[in-house]
Formats: sequence, C-alpha cells, structure tokens
Amino acid sequence: MAMTVAASSSMAVMIPRVPSISARCSAVPYLPPRSFGRSSFAVPVKLLSGNGLHKVELMKTRASSSDETSTAIDTNELFTDLKEKWDGLENKSTVIIYGGGAIVAVWLSSIVVGAINSVPLLPKVMELVGLGYTGWFVYRYLLFKSSRKELAEDIDSLKKKIAGTE
Repeated sequence: MAMTVAASSSMAVMIPRVPSISARCSAVPYLPPRSFGRSSFAVPVKLLSGNGLHKVELMKTRASSSDETSTAIDTNELFTDLKEKWDGLENKSTVIIYGGGAIVAVWLSSIVVGAINSVPLLPKVMELVGLGYTGWFVYRYLLFKSSRKELAEDIDSLKKKIAGTE
C-alpha cells in the first residue's frame, strides 16, 4: 500500500504541447444561462462569536427586473429632444465640421498609436514615460494639501474659461 502511494505521488503528469495556431478571432463556446434559484445565491459562512461557532447564510441580492424600477428610455421623446436642439442651433455647418474633425482626429490617433505599437521597443518606453509623468503629477498636485487646493483652483479657472464666464 505504501509502495503504491509513493509511486503514484512521485509520478509527474506530462501534458503534450499543442502547437499554437495564430488566428485573428476565436470562437467562444456557448454557455447556458445561469439559473437564479435561491440556492445559487446562498453562501454559507462560519462565524466565530463569543459563545461558539455559528453557521450563517449570507444572501446575495440581484438587481430587480427592468419593469419594476428601471427608467425606460422613450426613443420618440429622445428624437424630438434632439430635433429641438438641432433646430435651435444657429451654425449647423460649424457643428458638422467640428464633429467630422473630431472623428478624423480619433481615426488618425488610432493610426499613430498602431504605428507606435508596431515598433519593438517604443511601447515600453512610452509606458515608462507615462509612469514617470503619473508619478510627477501625484508628487506635484496630489501629495500635499496646498498643491491639491492649487489644482482645484486651476480646474475651476479652466471650467470658467471653457464656459465663457471669465
């Protein structure tokens, strides 16, 4: 008996290597929906109190159904609000130009980031620069109370400049 236990515990499990396949997308297997019965939410926990060990069940709650408390979005009301705001604009061409410019800027920045990521060492250097800047920002603005106040004042003045109240 001792011999079989020793022999079975000393054997290593060898798993053969499967050659990796480079695929752009992988299929995720279908998972059946979870049942939300009472037993799946009960979590037994043992607590030690002054007079002994007690078993307590903690209940996890799930969100209520959307019919009870959720605010439903009425698409017709949303479209009428958007139409009213669009009709209220004086310079519609400016809004279209700014919106198109924003979309082009996001597209170009995506291309630049993709190009930077393709250079072998550059992503790690950029990560290091980002960590360094984050450390400097924390030291400069968040570590001390006076600098936090200064940051709050700078943010308030920037808000006023953007809103046009300054």
